[in-house]
Amino acid sequence: METTKRDAACDGGSNEPVAGSGSPQRTTTTPATNGDASTQSPQHWRGQPIEAIHRGLQLFELEHLGPIQPSGFHRVLYKHPICESINEAPRPLKSAPKWDAQHVRLPCAEESKYPRENADGSSEIDSRWEMIERALLRPISNSKQLEAAILSYNTTYRNQWNFRSLHKLLREEFDKSEARVFFEDLLPRIIRLALRLPELIKAPVPLLKQYKTSALTLSQQQISCLLANAFLCTYPRRNTLKRKSEYSTFPDINFNRLYQAECPSTLEKLKCIFHYFRRVCPTERDSSNVPTGCVTFVRRSAKPEIQQDWSTSEAPLGNVPLHINAAGTIEDQGIGLLQVDFANKFLGGGVLGHGCVQEEIRFVICPELIVSKLFTECLRPHEALLMVGAERYSNYTGYANSFMWAGNHEDLTPRDSSRRRQTAIVAIDALQFRETSMQYRKDLMERELNKAHVGFMPWMPTLSPGIATGNWGCGAFGGDPHLKALLQLMVCADLGRPLAYFTFGNEQLRDDLHAMWQLFRNRGTTVQELWFLLRRFDQRLLKTNTNLNLYDFLKEELLRATKATASASTSASSSNVTPTSGTSGSVEETNAMMMAASLDSHPSEKLTPPSKTRQLTLLEMLDNHYEKGQTAAGSKRPRHSASSAGSSSTTTTPATMKCRKESLDDLDASSSSNSNNPR
Repeated sequence: METTKRDAACDGGSNEPVAGSGSPQRTTTTPATNGDASTQSPQHWRGQPIEAIHRGLQLFELEHLGPIQPSGFHRVLYKHPICESINEAPRPLKSAPKWDAQHVRLPCAEESKYPRENADGSSEIDSRWEMIERALLRPISNSKQLEAAILSYNTTYRNQWNFRSLHKLLREEFDKSEARVFFEDLLPRIIRLALRLPELIKAPVPLLKQYKTSALTLSQQQISCLLANAFLCTYPRRNTLKRKSEYSTFPDINFNRLYQAECPSTLEKLKCIFHYFRRVCPTERDSSNVPTGCVTFVRRSAKPEIQQDWSTSEAPLGNVPLHINAAGTIEDQGIGLLQVDFANKFLGGGVLGHGCVQEEIRFVICPELIVSKLFTECLRPHEALLMVGAERYSNYTGYANSFMWAGNHEDLTPRDSSRRRQTAIVAIDALQFRETSMQYRKDLMERELNKAHVGFMPWMPTLSPGIATGNWGCGAFGGDPHLKALLQLMVCADLGRPLAYFTFGNEQLRDDLHAMWQLFRNRGTTVQELWFLLRRFDQRLLKTNTNLNLYDFLKEELLRATKATASASTSASSSNVTPTSGTSGSVEETNAMMMAASLDSHPSEKLTPPSKTRQLTLLEMLDNHYEKGQTAAGSKRPRHSASSAGSSSTTTTPATMKCRKESLDDLDASSSSNSNNPR
């Protein structure tokens, strides 16, 4: 990911030669398709086997979305119901074109105009689409000619764009035979597909805009055509980065930045893109490789004023079926589950730039996801994007600068009744923290909880599939993986969804999270209890001058509460006092334990006596105690010094912190500014 706002491990390779791949022939490896944790080395995972995350059912027995049904909420760009055979692509839906702020401005629209330069130096307004056709239908035999063709209908950027990486791939990385195959076979196929835009997209493409829940379904063939145009940089008004431009709140879609991004992963991402087009672009004589499925994109927008109250959730954390894996990946071991995309709020992050971490890798091995950048406005704090049906075309190795294309991938995921691959991916963007300590603030933890909640919330009234996630928002975004794991566990508990958590090689995190989950299960700890403890951890950071470890703090507080309960029970027994309500496992008693532990650890702080007219509830007492601590702490909140700002460790040193001044909006705005490292 790049420093502009636009901006794991692997399978085997291909058992067939790939045109213009620049990589040796490999052997295809099919990922596990039965979700059997017993096929993995036992030391790699903790908790419950992956079968428990599937609720003991078949991998694809639980649905993420119901059958496609066009409506005012859900636009479908092909004729529905589909009458064509399963081997034929759905026929495009035809309706009146629109050229407005609510729809994608297509380059083939009559209103799409551009200044054409004449030989005498003069210029005149011409049809942009006719300029594109003239440029691309001329012979193109090398990368310089391809660059000239693209710039002929993007003359404004003639002195700004460069195609260094594209030239390097085609001139240096590919040998002569591979380059010849690209220019004589693959590129003409891409151009033919792109120029079919008026034929394949006959209805306006709606924009999935902020503050509105809406859905869009396209055929895979339509997506390939839209991506071919992105490859050739034909989309108007999508190139400027000016803050007040029409599409300033949308991701970029034209591929020009990818062609000039100079980093090791760029060439490998281009290989993934080339391979995708080789798979989906028909030849002049054979169209049997045209994909015939469909992909649905759903933007969910919750009402900002109606958010979850985490202080009232009595869901037991230990009841969440939890599988923690240090070796697996979300895309392989998470098949059939709702797979989390650690997204940039501008969808795709730096996939068309320098970025090559979790989100970008997923987008290049499943390029149909890239089309979401065309019509999805950047996500607000209360929004998520669900993508169902995208196919995987490539295998890979490595991560970030070590990322490499590793050959063809045959996606064996079955399709649902609407022709969608039963792969569901939800994009949720985390906040970026310049100082590690900031993420424990109540409002910022609430933001992350509510973001995950809107992403994880089921669409179906039936039993929902589990969640496959990992270190969301960690890495360069400064998130503490120990905290993020707990926040996502809280959301899954509240929604009743099983959780498969992949630590991407972090065995210590795997073991720490498992031990904490076991403690929650043994004690019957609830979401509301953990929420109060997390708030107290933040309050403690303001007062102490010693190092604090989040999980050590939680264990200490839970142990103190347990001892306080045992002491209270002994005292009640000796005085022959019978509790008036609840049982030993009730929420009320658990909160009483927490209250006793709180008073024990802060003997100088006294709670306000309960009113004579109405007895305060234990939760209200806890709130009073918390707010009193906040007042005592004052308005200044310490934070890490710059030397420790990038740390994702759970150990925090408040003595070295500075005043936290950034607001939630500042953090949200900054979450797109640094996308060159793992999120």
